[in-house]
Parts: sequence; C-alpha cells; structure tokens
Amino acid sequence: MSILGSGDDGNMTADLAQFDLTGEIADSEQQKPWPSGIHAKTLYKKRDFRVVLICMETSARMKEHHVDGTSSLQVLKGNLHYSARGEVHNLQAGSLITLGASIKHEVEAIVDSAFLLSIAWPDTEHLLALQHRGYGT
Repeated sequence: MSILGSGDDGNMTADLAQFDLTGEIADSEQQKPWPSGIHAKTLYKKRDFRVVLICMETSARMKEHHVDGTSSLQVLKGNLHYSARGEVHNLQAGSLITLGASIKHEVEAIVDSAFLLSIAWPDTEHLLALQHRGYGT
C-alpha cells in the first residue's frame, strides 16, 4: 500500500491511498490456515467509507448478517454464492454486486476466493434512523 497526501481524520489512512490487490491477496494466503476459513483485512477506513479485502477458502461461509451502509462486493478471485432477499447470485471473478443498507445477506465460497467489500457508512444521524427490521444494529 502507498499512502499519498495528508488529512488523516484519526482513522486508518490519509485522504489518498493505493493498494496492490494481487499482493494483498498473496499476503493473506500466506497466513493460512485461517480460523473459520475466512481472512479479512481492512484496507481503508474513514468515518463514512470502508474497504475490506476478504479471502475465503472453499466452502467457507459468512452466515446471514447485515451492514448498516450501502455496500458493494467485487470478486477478485474465485467463485462465490451471494444470497440476499431469497435469491442466490453466482459471482465469478470480475463480478460486482451492490446492496442497500441493512439488508440481510450471506456469502459462500464455491472455490478459494477473494473479494473487495466497500461500504458507504452512514453518518451517526442516519445510522440511528435506520430501520433494522428487527435483527440488530
């Protein structure tokens, strides 16, 4: 990773950062075995935005959960099943899927896979106003 510019707001990085995703995936894979078959690394974190690299071994599963911000999942390697709202989406490397805030979903790796999760985090006022549909905050 290279960090360019200034203006760090007290979270993880400056205002501009660049990442070698192939290198980040290789670094994660060198840390195997992973407990639960999943390895997550937050690459960029600001008050209103997060980027997380997630690597999953074959058959690893992220059980149903939700995220309080609008999110996108971009498959960098492998094949995933992404389930939301009663539909299963088969995602291959190069696929991108988006999801609105607070919608339950789950992810399962069909083969060893890696994806980039981006989350637009709501401000505190919007976060407190979110309708969580009875499954947590």
